[in-house]
Amino acid sequence: MPTRKSPRKGSLQFWPRKRAEKFLPNVNWNAIKAGSDSKKVLKGFIGYKAGMTSVIVKDMTPNSLTKDKKIVQPVTIIECPPLKILSVRFYRNGEVGTEVLSDNADKELRKKIKSPKNLKKIDEVKKEDFDDLKIIAYSVVKKTGIKKTPDISEIGLSGSYDEKFNFAKENLGKEIPIIGNFGKGDLVDIRGLTKGKGFQGPVKRFGLNLKVHKTEKGVRRPGSIGPWNPARTTFRAPMAGQIGLFTRVVYNSKIIDIGKGKFSNIKNYGNLNTDYLLVRGSIQGPAKRQILITRALRETKKQKKKEFEMVN
Repeated sequence: MPTRKSPRKGSLQFWPRKRAEKFLPNVNWNAIKAGSDSKKVLKGFIGYKAGMTSVIVKDMTPNSLTKDKKIVQPVTIIECPPLKILSVRFYRNGEVGTEVLSDNADKELRKKIKSPKNLKKIDEVKKEDFDDLKIIAYSVVKKTGIKKTPDISEIGLSGSYDEKFNFAKENLGKEIPIIGNFGKGDLVDIRGLTKGKGFQGPVKRFGLNLKVHKTEKGVRRPGSIGPWNPARTTFRAPMAGQIGLFTRVVYNSKIIDIGKGKFSNIKNYGNLNTDYLLVRGSIQGPAKRQILITRALRETKKQKKKEFEMVN
């Protein structure tokens, strides 16, 4: 019989396999390019996964086999309550120079964050001393009904430095909706955490094959975790441990529809009270998971040319 070969189990691209420290990941906003529309200033937005459904759409993709026909597409519903600016962070040569806090943050946020008594105004900042700025935004999640405590994340802005400064100054203390910053047909990346599955064995965690049923020292375990000499176990050996609650990115998801309050009685979620996105395909995480929606890091021609028109 030929020699049986099997590739190693489990990718070392993500290591160590442990739970993420926070729900919303850090993003290299400088790597994400601005959109073609100058009115769409925000490069990212905070949303909450509601669930999945199927919709009937008209395929408008050029040269598609189903062009001008009605097809069924699986979509994920993401509720996107408005954002508010907590602070404006000014950068100089890639490092934080100063930060301006908003003086009218929500009371749920004041319980978590201690702000100084004497707040610096944005007009007091000499903007010529800095070369870039980003905003620290939080979601007005109490409007959704799923919880009260908002989620906070740094979000990059597109445009020139003066355009970023004017946007931050005009919207400080105001609610910023997702409609107008993202639209139908846009490609977005979904960043967030997967479902947590707790402590699991190596078969579920790394995809090992089960050994024959007469194996003495266990069927659902590796045959060997290391040599006698040197007598140690390397980190490459597939062992039991945490699985799930890992940071992952779903690239180039197509926004099929955007609107407000269309769906109700979603399983494990409830009603949609604020704006929503319909994103083609599935995304990571359970219902009510907070996620970060960003502009596409690297658009692909295959996904960009797809066009769908909602029917129902």
